[in-house]
Amino acid sequence: MNDKNDMTKENSIFIGEGVVFTGSIKAPNQAIISGQFDGELDARDVLIGTSGVVTGKTTAQFVDVKGALNDTVTSRELLIVRSTGRVRGAVTYGEIEIERGGQVKGDMTQR
Repeated sequence: MNDKNDMTKENSIFIGEGVVFTGSIKAPNQAIISGQFDGELDARDVLIGTSGVVTGKTTAQFVDVKGALNDTVTSRELLIVRSTGRVRGAVTYGEIEIERGGQVKGDMTQR
């Protein structure tokens, strides 16, 4: 994560605010979601912006949630729920960090 401009990273996808995407994504690098995503999302890093809403099966090494993440989440290494973040559903994680104000509801399992 050395590059300050994440939108230009190779092997990454960016879904901007106001964009609605339904389907399946497999990104070898980052998936940055500021819009709405419904479906199956598999990436090395999943970054959900404050306006982002992800619903479906999400799998990644690292997940950083500032918006909403719903359904089934597997974060193999670290799941960070920021103060504005909301996670709901079946959550599997290696490590978890929840900032004050962040919300997590559902079944939680540590790997």
